[in-house]
Amino acid sequence: MLLTLNSFLILGAVLFCIGLFGALSKRNAVSVLMGIEIMLNAVNITLVAFASSSTGTAHGARLTGQIFAIFIITVAAAEAAVALAMIIAIYRRRNSVDVSEINMMKW
Repeated sequence: MLLTLNSFLILGAVLFCIGLFGALSKRNAVSVLMGIEIMLNAVNITLVAFASSSTGTAHGARLTGQIFAIFIITVAAAEAAVALAMIIAIYRRRNSVDVSEINMMKW
């Protein structure tokens, strides 16, 4: 079976939809964060797929998608660290990580 650009785009779209559903339907803050991470990984897959299918003749034309994917992974790691720190702080204060119960205006 030959893997084409369409295969990777379909995989990226399916992963993005799964992540979007998880981020919008879950009430637990950690589950929402995992849904966002899945969406970021879907974007990484599509970027790398587009880069590998490009026919550029420049020296770094095929590395562009991989470089963007590394930047996205770095931003996702920083986002996860900050978000988990915020979730821990909210849990210590409120004893809940349910997103519907978190109202930052009522400390």
